[in-house]
Amino acid sequence: MKDWLSYRLSDLLLFSPRTYYRMFELYHQEIWPAQLVAVALALAIVVLLRRDDEWRGAAIAGLLTACWVWVAIVFHVRRYATINWAARYFAVLFVAQAALLVWTGVVRRRITFRRWSESFAWLAPALFILGVMLPPLVGRAAGRSWSQVELIGLTPDATAVATLGILLLASPRAPRALMVVPLSWCVIGGATLWALESPEAWVPIAAGVGTLIAMLTPLMPGRRAADTPLTRR
Repeated sequence: MKDWLSYRLSDLLLFSPRTYYRMFELYHQEIWPAQLVAVALALAIVVLLRRDDEWRGAAIAGLLTACWVWVAIVFHVRRYATINWAARYFAVLFVAQAALLVWTGVVRRRITFRRWSESFAWLAPALFILGVMLPPLVGRAAGRSWSQVELIGLTPDATAVATLGILLLASPRAPRALMVVPLSWCVIGGATLWALESPEAWVPIAAGVGTLIAMLTPLMPGRRAADTPLTRR
């Protein structure tokens, strides 16, 4: 028993910090210019959040699905699995999240967003932009090169954080089943970065804690009245 208690989280890792970030560097080099597509995708989601179209929820769910599928196959299976045997199981989680997004958001159209008044029209895009930009900016502040940072649609932490931000903007609230995998990944990703003694560890952890608090906070009465699904014009 004492032997087990002597272990630290870092003792369970199969790779060093240098190997981990080198993996990101090689990954970004391999997939270039997919980074430009990821930026375009993020901008497309921002534009959709500002629109009042009935189909925008399905469109955003479709774009997020593409992100989760890409990370599952191209990142986890083709790259992360070279240094971590568990990556293939992570890929299964990401594919499951993609399937949930398709079923809930595209097929059943159960992801909708509130109508924003002109005075608050900036809020939804601002929250999403924060989720998109925070992981790479924190990575740069921690001394990582641009080829080693997290980006939405290409790497898991940024994709999970941004997805949580979008789902929290849904009105009425998105089904809780859609939160399970992103929250689980915040735990996995945060624990990995914590074991690596990385300054970025607080990003997925804070995103997960903040999401849980938001999910447990009752909606304000005034918001319930405003949060109605979009109707055709």
